Amino acid sequence: MADASAAEISGTEEVPFLEGPRSRSFELWSALRIFLELIRGFRALHFVGPCVTVFGSARFTEKHPAYGLARSVGRALARAGFTVMTGGGPGLMEAANRGAKDVGGTSVGCNIALPQEQRPNRYLDRTLTFRYFLVRKLMLVKYSYAFIALPGGFGTLDELFEVATLVQSGKVRDYPIVLMGLDYWAPLIAQLRDKMAAEGAIDAGELACFTLTDSPEVAAGLVRTAGLQRFGLSYVPRPRRVLGERGLTPED
Repeated sequence: MADASAAEISGTEEVPFLEGPRSRSFELWSALRIFLELIRGFRALHFVGPCVTVFGSARFTEKHPAYGLARSVGRALARAGFTVMTGGGPGLMEAANRGAKDVGGTSVGCNIALPQEQRPNRYLDRTLTFRYFLVRKLMLVKYSYAFIALPGGFGTLDELFEVATLVQSGKVRDYPIVLMGLDYWAPLIAQLRDKMAAEGAIDAGELACFTLTDSPEVAAGLVRTAGLQRFGLSYVPRPRRVLGERGLTPED
């Protein structure tokens, strides 16, 4: 029991799960833990409102130019009536959550337990910390009507292309994917267009799911249009909570 707690705290509990077959009792226990994490996520996030998930680097500090852009994006999304959802950590995730709070918006974080201990940022109305990446990534997608990718590294690329794959394969409807930071993302789009599409690895038309802009207002406008017109978005703030799901405020 002490070993399990230490693994949970250090964020290494997922390591043995991904290292191949284990005993059947271990696999069963892991499956139950994953199921319980799913239920916990569903209960906590079911009533947070229509969300937009913002991806971005945890490593960029307030001095980085992208921090200000991320904060402006958070403000614009909150003014448009959306809950800003991020991975809940520092850097550009913090900036987007901070922007939402600047204008009285709602801010949510889906954090992940890591060996280097990623602490939730302080601009969150609600935060959940997950043991399993697969559950965390599901929550970041399930409750969002659009996705905004700011400059980032492996994690941002992983999340970005997972969403793009879901759109491409029809697993989610044609939700907007906005890439913010023209200088940062233009080379990637060029690689997708000039190499991958040119050689037939993807269809050129599939790149239409991406919108590149440096304007928070354009990004928020695109998201709002998609949510209200394309998807007929509506939200009832006080429905029945049959599983004990939580709202964000006491009156909810």
